Amino acid sequence: MALTATVYSFDVQLNDLDRGVYEALSFKAAQHPSESDEYLVARVLAYCLEYREGISFGRGLAEPDKPAIAITDMSGIRQAWIEIGAPDAARLHRASKASPRVVVYAHKDPASLVRQLAGERIHRKEAIEIVALDRELIAELVARLNRRMTFALMVSERHLYVTLGDDTLEGVLTAVAAG
Repeated sequence: MALTATVYSFDVQLNDLDRGVYEALSFKAAQHPSESDEYLVARVLAYCLEYREGISFGRGLAEPDKPAIAITDMSGIRQAWIEIGAPDAARLHRASKASPRVVVYAHKDPASLVRQLAGERIHRKEAIEIVALDRELIAELVARLNRRMTFALMVSERHLYVTLGDDTLEGVLTAVAAG
């Protein structure tokens, strides 16, 4: 018997001062049984941090050649390919050829990802954006993870402030050179 995905519902008041994006978001994210809670939280944060018209979650393992998150324009042309974690060089090479913008949100050790990609042949490697998510913030959000979550996310000068009820959690986004 195959295991099924767990669906989480998120209501997020997004105030991204860095990009001038102020939205009330309501979306669902499915967590595959093989997906860690840290990966799910990183994917949700990446969705919020990249939010704009045309954003959508990929189908995960059901479509392994598609991004975790994609942004397409009104004509259906992909504008951004967004990965979570530590994708391999071949995946990033394919992504960079398929999309004008490629971003990786690393929720573990970004230095390990950079070492993994060192010396690899990747199309437009210098243009790939790697963003390290604050590992303590990820851990704190995982500890509070529920199937239905409501929180406010404020982004200011690459600092994240997540307010859940009376608690505000903080973290920093760090840009990392792909190599």
